[in-house]
Amino acid sequence: MPTPPRTRSRPGTGRPDVTTTASSGRTRLAVRAGAAAGWLSRVTGRGAGATISGRVINRIAPDALTELGRGLRITLVSATNGKTTTTRLLTAAVRTGTEPVASNHTGANLTSGLAPVLAAARRPGLAVLEVDERVLPRVVDPLAAELLVLGNLSRDQLDRYGEVHAVAAAWRRVAEAHPDLHVVANASDPHVVHAAEPARTTWVRLGLRWRADAATCPVCAALLDWGARFACPACGFAEPDTPHHLDGDTLVLDGVRVPLRLGLPGRWNLDNAALAVAAAVTHHGVDPAVAAAAVAGVDTVAGRYMTVPLADGRRARVLLAKNPAGWSEVLEWARAEARPTVIAVNARVADGTDPSWLWDVPYELRRGLPTVASGDRCLDVAVRLRYAEVTHTVEPDPRRAALALPGDEPVLVCSYTQFAALYHRYGDPDA
Repeated sequence: MPTPPRTRSRPGTGRPDVTTTASSGRTRLAVRAGAAAGWLSRVTGRGAGATISGRVINRIAPDALTELGRGLRITLVSATNGKTTTTRLLTAAVRTGTEPVASNHTGANLTSGLAPVLAAARRPGLAVLEVDERVLPRVVDPLAAELLVLGNLSRDQLDRYGEVHAVAAAWRRVAEAHPDLHVVANASDPHVVHAAEPARTTWVRLGLRWRADAATCPVCAALLDWGARFACPACGFAEPDTPHHLDGDTLVLDGVRVPLRLGLPGRWNLDNAALAVAAAVTHHGVDPAVAAAAVAGVDTVAGRYMTVPLADGRRARVLLAKNPAGWSEVLEWARAEARPTVIAVNARVADGTDPSWLWDVPYELRRGLPTVASGDRCLDVAVRLRYAEVTHTVEPDPRRAALALPGDEPVLVCSYTQFAALYHRYGDPDA
């Protein structure tokens, strides 16, 4: 059964946090001003308006998140890869219940993206919010989150975020400060396990295919042993035992087998779905079969996996990849499907301006398959493909690049800003 909204208390007092009339009025003013800013952004063609709306709200009312989170049972979802999809799948699962559910479905995961969603939420109700890895520790307390869903941690935009260990340490401090906080977490990622250990954690074993960022123990820095599960031979840190695990395309929850039939491609989305269903079942009380049916109905996520038109009448399938772990997963899928593929890479601020990660991606998987290097950094991609002994062509424009490929539906794998440009132009025609 759903639990009632948590009562927020001022730190150190134990008393409910009663908002003053002036503060409430300030937040209401901030929300109205934010709505106006968002409207102006949309009518002038500058964007969807969510980010500028949130910036205005937070600037006028710095405590807006605390006030706007009242009356909501809040779940926060974070990971390096897959957080937007996991959020979408979990939202679909909990919407099978009777309570209204708010979510930042477009992937706006900074505090500026959270505020407009919370302002528009119906109360009492639920909110399932995707949160950037670095932002997560800053919003758990203001939002009085009752559940965290933690997926994976790997290198991402090194010029912005630095070491994986720093993010994991920040997450762990949250867990240490809130030992009764419910967390649903990936038991197969050493960084996530170390971060979530102090909390009340439901572990889900998913397996970890990208291990380049998990070679050493997050506790003592010794080399980890990788067998069926990870373990540290020096200090004993190891993958936790759990009755919840992914077995092929079936999620096993405490002995109950839940087949996952997804409308989304790729092995990585089974991981996302497993975490979403586990969270829906163990925290929100959703029936496993109902949750699985709900996630099966999701076939597009904020433009990810959408198709865009080509000049010859065909369509290209668009996938987003932002870092070595994500690119590795997508390239494995494209090879298994023998898909002609465009590799479109930019190196703008939102992508991360350091493209050296190209050398950590196994582009050798493209050998023998039609491949085009594209995007602002098409020449960097071309050099990397040459060293990987991948026969390829070069075309800076991604859609023209896809047009040159054979097949009914070529794949266009994009870094973030390249993906965002396509999404802005075409929306999500498959939604």
